[in-house]
Amino acid sequence: MSEDAPPFQTQDHDSLTIPLLSHRQRSINSTSQVAIVGANVCPIESLDYEIAENDFFKQDWRARGKVQIFQYIFMKWLLCFLIGGFVSLAGFFNNLAVENIAGVKFVITSNMMLAQRYWMAFLVFSLSNLALTLFAAIITAFISPAAAGSGIPEVKAYLNGVDAPGILSIRTLIVKIVGSIAAVSSSLLVGKAGPMVHTGSCIAALFGQGGSRRYGLTWKWLRFFKNDRDRRDLVTCGSAAGIAAAFRAPVGGVLFALEEMASWWRSALLWRAFFTTAVVAIILRALIDVCLSGKCGLFGKGGLIMFDVYSANVSYHLADVPPVLALGVIGGILGSFYNFLLVKVLKVYNLVNEKGTFYKIFIACTISIFTSCLLFGLPWLVSCQSCPSDASEDCPTIGRSGNYKKFQCPPGHYNDLASLIFNTNDDAIRNLFSKNTDSEFQLSTMLIFFVTCFILSIFSYGIVAPAGLFVPVIVTGASYGRFIGMLIGSWGNLSHGLYAVLGAASFLGGSMRMTVSLCVIILELTNNLLLLPLIMVVLLVSKTVADAFNGNVYDLIMKVKGFPYLETHAEPYMRQLTVADVVSGPLQLCHGIEKVGNIVHILKTTMHHGFPVIDESPHSESPVLYGLILRAHLIALLKKKAFLCTPVQLGADAFRHFSSDDFAKKGLGNVDKIEDIELTDEEMEMFLDLHPFTNASPYTVVDTMSLAKALILFREVGLRHLLVIPKISSRAPVVGILTRHDFMPEHILGLHPSLHPHLARRRRLTQRGITLNPYEICILHLLQELRQVRIFQP
Repeated sequence: MSEDAPPFQTQDHDSLTIPLLSHRQRSINSTSQVAIVGANVCPIESLDYEIAENDFFKQDWRARGKVQIFQYIFMKWLLCFLIGGFVSLAGFFNNLAVENIAGVKFVITSNMMLAQRYWMAFLVFSLSNLALTLFAAIITAFISPAAAGSGIPEVKAYLNGVDAPGILSIRTLIVKIVGSIAAVSSSLLVGKAGPMVHTGSCIAALFGQGGSRRYGLTWKWLRFFKNDRDRRDLVTCGSAAGIAAAFRAPVGGVLFALEEMASWWRSALLWRAFFTTAVVAIILRALIDVCLSGKCGLFGKGGLIMFDVYSANVSYHLADVPPVLALGVIGGILGSFYNFLLVKVLKVYNLVNEKGTFYKIFIACTISIFTSCLLFGLPWLVSCQSCPSDASEDCPTIGRSGNYKKFQCPPGHYNDLASLIFNTNDDAIRNLFSKNTDSEFQLSTMLIFFVTCFILSIFSYGIVAPAGLFVPVIVTGASYGRFIGMLIGSWGNLSHGLYAVLGAASFLGGSMRMTVSLCVIILELTNNLLLLPLIMVVLLVSKTVADAFNGNVYDLIMKVKGFPYLETHAEPYMRQLTVADVVSGPLQLCHGIEKVGNIVHILKTTMHHGFPVIDESPHSESPVLYGLILRAHLIALLKKKAFLCTPVQLGADAFRHFSSDDFAKKGLGNVDKIEDIELTDEEMEMFLDLHPFTNASPYTVVDTMSLAKALILFREVGLRHLLVIPKISSRAPVVGILTRHDFMPEHILGLHPSLHPHLARRRRLTQRGITLNPYEICILHLLQELRQVRIFQP
């Protein structure tokens, strides 16, 4: 990671402090670690969630009175209100635009089909889809590549402490909103929920910038938020608001942020996130009331009005439990297989994307053309159905949306597959969930629609355009759930619409591995609490089955993208190592009073973001660790040029030259660089007193601490640097620094390849005198993969 100072040690341990692995391999940490952010490869850094308790922080904290504390608390709640308001407006605008753009496209295509101008209808349908996809791909590729994809993996990594350039910028926000509208309207099997989470996080991050001098927003109340800790809390509230706006599920949004997104949580954050989603729900309710009066154009019955899709009384018995359990098992298997295929496709896309922007756009256009041909051609394969005499709406449907699309059928008939395809994804879900429609769809239609959705959702996700996974997974799960319901038929008491709801829940659980939040989101979507026991059972079963094969889809995507995400648990092999076994060097140190030229040299020759500060004679009888100073703070000192002619301590004069605002975190993209500072030869020979600006109480561990314990401390506290000090005081004051990179399995197993689970098991068998042939080795590897169940991780 292009950020942190790796540790180094040259002395040998005494016999009592020799770690379990005495043979050490020394290597230099990569200072150019990168990840795939959206559709581009970018360098990544870590966030500073730790409070730098230097003299300026202490002075600023002591100076705060009751008025400043009130301002801080009031601004937190005010910003949450503003986040909820703006996210709800973005969500409403997103749905309104999609429903109208897609509605116009479907109405024109349907009219041409009614006039039997089939080729012209195909051209209009495919060319409009291609134009919308091309527009989304172009603005994403050229304006903000970070806006590609769902955005949930990027935001989740950010909340874990990974900072990637551009993921929360205003440019990304605009492209995410506009590109998501175009992509969803283009009949690609992509969703809006993931982009809405990213949109909400972008809005929250922009509000948490602490003001902007460029735009004249320098209100002193905003200065309280110029740190990563408060911005992290606001982004968490923004992600919750995104789900609330996508599904009108305020409680589900809070639980989604808690269960899936946030790495750190506390009760105060729970209250503010709940307040934010409540604001979203209220504003959306008011805006939808306006649309119900017919003032929103072609705004259909899907989208935000999907809230009441299933409100009938549900009656089920003990005999219905086995089919529900079977749905959960099938959902777990299909969900894990879906994740496996998605990862393979993303890896292929990443290889193609490396060749340039043209290839990214070409893939998007190819997928659009393939999708249009498939969606327009498949309805011709199914037979027409007679309109039911007791239909609750016009049959066949003429116009924007409905359950009974005529397509190529004669009068009085409808095409059930076209009723699902020639609608937005939200309307397709509504049709699948709808009650009293057990005879509407054919068995072959459900099978064709399920296979189509399963394949298209995998190939559509990786293109260079904003694309979510939530809605495609719901559509796919609902189609196979209804298919299972049709197979069971009259043997059960559950309707086909209810099987569709349970199928969607099982596929969501099998792919995304969430339980509580998904359960509440589905309940808020269906508006029926009677579904709770069945949904709970199907989610638990599907997650349990899927965990036996692979991980959460968002975790897998983060791994493919290369984000150094810290898991909640430590791998078993980490307990065999001490922190001294993974640190590498060389270590860059600063003295309490350092020559300006030395500081400039260190900053120009390294990309580290943290440097230990030590005191030596005459300021201390023996070398002692004083604290840790950040790269940004050193650059701020050089910019002010408050240099000393002699190496003496600055003392109280430091408060006259500097203020706490000088060391506050900069806004997005506003990072000072050492190359921008010009110093004369005379200034390079002067000195800087680093004591007032150094964090004098950094987190430290002894070099014999278990690496597993160090990981738990590092993640739970939200650190960027963890200093390693010697257990024996006679040695150097600091051994090194542990950073996020040092806890990555790739780094650890690269230093100690013998700890790899496969090799370790083979070594144990060899020690017992058991020799394996190649076939047995393959079986052993397969069993090892299957045994890595994530339910009972240590």
